[in-house]
Amino acid sequence: MAYSVPELDRIVSDIFELKKGGSACASILPEEEVCRLCDMAKEIFQREDNVKSVKTPVIVVGDVHGQFFDLLELFEIGGKPPLHNYLFLGDYVDRGYYSLDCVLLLVALKVRYPDRIALTRGNHECRQITQVYGFYDECLRVHGTARVWKHFTDLFDFLPLAAVVDNCIFCPHGGLSPSLDRWISGYVWMWGQGALFPMTSNTTFLQVAFVGVV
Repeated sequence: MAYSVPELDRIVSDIFELKKGGSACASILPEEEVCRLCDMAKEIFQREDNVKSVKTPVIVVGDVHGQFFDLLELFEIGGKPPLHNYLFLGDYVDRGYYSLDCVLLLVALKVRYPDRIALTRGNHECRQITQVYGFYDECLRVHGTARVWKHFTDLFDFLPLAAVVDNCIFCPHGGLSPSLDRWISGYVWMWGQGALFPMTSNTTFLQVAFVGVV
């Protein structure tokens, strides 16, 4: 059964409120509710293109890596959805201590505001890497089972691989393969290592290139 809008608003609000207590705990959603949320997100991603088209103005965000309180600070600086559009370029989990909270919040926001939040896939959104860099272990620690990890890694298979902003700025997570021997003229390349960057239709190549080396 899908969540209603009030239920989604409650979930998003509860996750944002975690900051006031100074600690994060993804177990605010039991396993069955995480499964429902992932199923709703899958339906949304199935309707989207494999290369997501995004319009400006939009705030582009690079690696989150389980830094939940940094993610909340980012929304405080940039503004919470639906007031602003966001494009996240992958690597939501692993390395940091709060991968579950980060991915729960982003998926809940995607389900609640599908036209305001764009999520693409990073190299850490896969089964193999998450078993090495922390997400798998965090799911076991918080929920006592790997089933929540499986729900999310199944969802990751549905994420778009890249985004194109205003049909001219190509945004993959990890750059371009050295095997690429042909390029489509008219595109500016931006990879997903920037932190927080507001992009408008007047964004110059120099500004975009700068994000790539931050």
